[in-house]
Amino acid sequence: MTKKFQYGGQALIEGVMMRGAKQMAIAVRRPSGDILVESSQISSLAEKLPLLKLPLLRGVLALVESLVIGVRALTFSANMAVGEEEEELSKGELALTILLAIGLAVVLFIIIPTTAAFYLKGFVGGGVWQNLTEGIIRITMFVLYVIVISRIKDIQRVFQYHGAEHKVIHAYEAGEELTVENAKRHSSLHPRCGTAFLLLVMVLTIFVYSTLQTPNLMFRVVSRLALLPLIAGMGYEILKWSSRHTRSPLVKLLITPGLWLQRLTTRPPDDSQVEVAIKAMEEVLNQEKRAEKATLHQPA
Repeated sequence: MTKKFQYGGQALIEGVMMRGAKQMAIAVRRPSGDILVESSQISSLAEKLPLLKLPLLRGVLALVESLVIGVRALTFSANMAVGEEEEELSKGELALTILLAIGLAVVLFIIIPTTAAFYLKGFVGGGVWQNLTEGIIRITMFVLYVIVISRIKDIQRVFQYHGAEHKVIHAYEAGEELTVENAKRHSSLHPRCGTAFLLLVMVLTIFVYSTLQTPNLMFRVVSRLALLPLIAGMGYEILKWSSRHTRSPLVKLLITPGLWLQRLTTRPPDDSQVEVAIKAMEEVLNQEKRAEKATLHQPA
């Protein structure tokens, strides 16, 4: 029996991206009110390099590929959602925005927590307590960051589409017909959400960084950056495992903090936003059916 693929998605600017095994689709609500749907095939580097399918490595690859696909989808939605009087984002503006976002993330979630914990060593002690302090500062800053950006009107719209994405995936996984009414009955929280993944990674940093001997501040910062891919790979494996054992009491306990945090990154969507998410999911499923039919009709 073929293993059922776990569909995922991403909230965009006035839209949603849904992703299947080898297909992706973007649905965006245009200023005119119509829904623009765009689909394309996706392929993984692991298909050419099977070594990348190994545990941990596949998690790092999945994260990188998801970021690339996500940025492309976000760019497309931003350009499609603007009105005629507004200019589309240029490649240079997009590149600068991404670099600034990465730089801000490094400063907020790596440099500041690491530096603060280093200079608090005299108060909290070294070793485990210092790393625990660093982890608490990192998680606190992340939660505060989410709270601050959630007050921005445009971000609130994105968070509504985030909720719509989750509801539609829940409806599909429940085997229901993809309608607005069916989707709205489901939760806007999902255990495989990227928000839960980020929180899991931050918790894992506490344990992984505790194994290091870090004599000075510069080494602490560099080591944190260098080990992030490994920690992301660990987080990916744990998230995949937990998604297959959601009925386990232990797993329910582990995923609860991530679900709590999603209450900050999702908002109840309106019917029009759920409709957009449904269009994206339907397009992915339709493209997969066409690809499957094409494969069956290929000469042996």
